[in-house]
Amino acid sequence: MVIMSTDKDEMNAVVIDRFGGPEVLSVRNVPVPKPEPEQILVRVDSAGIGIWDVAERQGMIAQASGISNPKFPWVLGSEGAGKIVVVGEKVSGFRVGDLVYGHVWAKNPKAGFYAEYTPVDANEAYPIPSTITTEKAGALLIDGATALRGVDDTLGLKQDEKLMIFGASGGLGHLAIQLGKRLGARVFAIASGKDGVALAIKLGAEAAVDGHNGDIVASAREFATNGFDAALITTPGEAAEKALTLMREGGRVAHPWVNQRPAPKAPSTVRLFGYNGNIDRALVTKLNKLIESGPFEVHLDKTFTLGQAVGAYQALSLHHLGRLALLPHSH
Repeated sequence: MVIMSTDKDEMNAVVIDRFGGPEVLSVRNVPVPKPEPEQILVRVDSAGIGIWDVAERQGMIAQASGISNPKFPWVLGSEGAGKIVVVGEKVSGFRVGDLVYGHVWAKNPKAGFYAEYTPVDANEAYPIPSTITTEKAGALLIDGATALRGVDDTLGLKQDEKLMIFGASGGLGHLAIQLGKRLGARVFAIASGKDGVALAIKLGAEAAVDGHNGDIVASAREFATNGFDAALITTPGEAAEKALTLMREGGRVAHPWVNQRPAPKAPSTVRLFGYNGNIDRALVTKLNKLIESGPFEVHLDKTFTLGQAVGAYQALSLHHLGRLALLPHSH
């Protein structure tokens, strides 16, 4: 094991002692974890805050993962980025000082990214794309991999196809706009609010409409007279199902998190594909390559310190664009 001193035995972390609502959150000192031989220890610069973290706090992720005897205190945080400070003796391909982003999805015992340091399995850590800051990379992996799985593997986008993204100003959607463009599609964005529409256009959507107050049908028909070839539905609901009536016959629709969400109702003339956000090295290698091929934005709407964790969770349910992140070393 190659060791670089972490300077201390204890660290600040957002932990829970039982599953539940916001009241179970606490920020306190816990021991700095010791990585296993096949792990790296990361000094966490940034940790993404996602809706899945609420499910984790409530115990739903543990239940879905078959974790019947969770170990507490449980450190929250599913994804993040930072600098490697320890490399386990069985790890190859990483060195102390490397900048990485990774995930610790549904692990037990749990060591999460809402902490100053976290151990990560080396096979679930990846080099940060050269065009992305470490701060932004902390909120990239889960949504970025899920977006690419949707627009590429699931929809199989082809050059000049017309792609509709529903929920285009959210964490998943704003990345999907950019990835869809990289794959050659013409993107129509249904976003949230005037600010969401502005972000979608800035990121490369050819047209965008406010899903709450705009005329989706009129805008969509103007953009795709004969209907859309493909659609990515990032948020379920009636509005999304109405948007699916704008698909051409034989059009393809992808919707993520198929195990956690009901499938949208789509016209019988449309092909509907549910998928899960499984992350693997081939997918992330392709993601990194696409990101590095030109300017790319991971939009962080707000950042929080560890001590602001409760407020960060509250912000998830309020209007925001792109992603939110915790910065464990800011005070």
